[in-house]
Amino acid sequence: QAQLVESGGGLVQAGDSLRLSCATPPRTVMWYTMGWFRQAPGKEREFVAAISRIGSTTYNVDSVKGRFTISKDNRKSTVYLQMNSLEPEDTAVYYCAAAQPGAPSAEVASYSNWGQGTQVTVSS
Repeated sequence: QAQLVESGGGLVQAGDSLRLSCATPPRTVMWYTMGWFRQAPGKEREFVAAISRIGSTTYNVDSVKGRFTISKDNRKSTVYLQMNSLEPEDTAVYYCAAAQPGAPSAEVASYSNWGQGTQVTVSS
C-alpha cells in the first residue's frame, strides 16, 4: 500500500492557524480520493474533509464550519488541510487517508490506506 505521511501538527492557542500536510507516493493524489479524519481521545474517528482526484471537495460542515480548507498539489503529490480559527474542540490526532474513486468520501470504511497521524492540540 502507498505510504502516507502526515506532518504539521503541534500545540497552538485558540484562534491560531495550522496547515497539515500529507505526503504521498507520486501520482497517488491524481488517482485516489484523499481524506482528512480526526480522532479525539475516547471518541470515534470523525470525517473532516476530502478531495477527489479531479479536485472536488467535501467537508464535515458541522465540525469545521468553514474554517478548514482541503487542497492538493498534484505535482508534489501532497494533500493539505489549512485550519484557521482553531478551537480547543479541534484537539485530536489528524489522519490522512486514501480511498478508491467513487467510494463515499465521508465514511471511514471507504478508506483502505491510512497515515500514522499527527497530533493537533489547541489550548484555550
